[in-house]
Amino acid sequence: MKKLFVIFGALIIAGTACFLIFKSPRQQIDKEAQLKQRNLSVEFRETGAVSPRNRLEIKPPFAGRIEEILVNEGDTVKKGQVIVWMSSSERAAMIDAARSMGGEEYQRWTEIYKPTPIVAPMDGFIILRQNEPGQTITAADAVLVMADDLIIESDIDETDLRYIKTGNKLKMYLDAYPDETFEGVVEHIAYESTIISNVTVYMIKIRPLKKPSVFRAGMTATITVTSGSKEGAWSIPNNFITDSKGKKTVFVKSAKNNGKTVETKEVETGITDGRFTEIVSGLSPEETAVTLTAKAKEKAKSFMSRR
Repeated sequence: MKKLFVIFGALIIAGTACFLIFKSPRQQIDKEAQLKQRNLSVEFRETGAVSPRNRLEIKPPFAGRIEEILVNEGDTVKKGQVIVWMSSSERAAMIDAARSMGGEEYQRWTEIYKPTPIVAPMDGFIILRQNEPGQTITAADAVLVMADDLIIESDIDETDLRYIKTGNKLKMYLDAYPDETFEGVVEHIAYESTIISNVTVYMIKIRPLKKPSVFRAGMTATITVTSGSKEGAWSIPNNFITDSKGKKTVFVKSAKNNGKTVETKEVETGITDGRFTEIVSGLSPEETAVTLTAKAKEKAKSFMSRR
């Protein structure tokens, strides 16, 4: 009998505490929200760099002197186009000697002994001009560097590789221009891994669908990868969901007393995009989820800790 009395007294205390916490929703409610259908996607970011698909150094076939460079950085060139005129060391010495003998002699030898052209080996554009006319170089020195195209290369952790497939579209932006986003297509995923800082990674190559005018080799790019998505997911803002002891709960206006009290409901959650979370079960679109004021939260926390 005494034990029954103690239990009954505890129930009265608990009920009183609940009443004190939830008796005045106008004073305890901070914000309200109802389930709405939203398109949610889970995204993560990777870092990449703008790189030439094919980078080719233009080197002379012999040591000598550069007579004329016909292109500048950024210029588009065609395969077979003359881009540099060079003199071999022997021609440079002979022309210099003829110049010292007078204009007629110089003119005669320049007509007899022509400079050698260096032509573009492929279609592309110039990304680096390393030397200038008048400089003497060896066959190992690159006069110009050209590329056929600029793409983005990124090293992807092997654990994230399952979210990326050839042909996938990705959103990107250049770190130098964070307000300008553009799309790209994954055109290749490496078949061999590399180890970077004890992490196994695979290089992917991304072709921009429309290159920004500011695109330059070496620029750092941030790539957004979508790992999951769901259209029309019934969801609420994240701050309406409380995680306690592994359980997800939501404060809602109670159906009792015409919504004049607040109660806690356990919910099952699904996909989240960092701002909104899908509610799989436990809450209906007709119910109103609420957040509590700081004072009400403290009361609820204190009550729950004593239970």
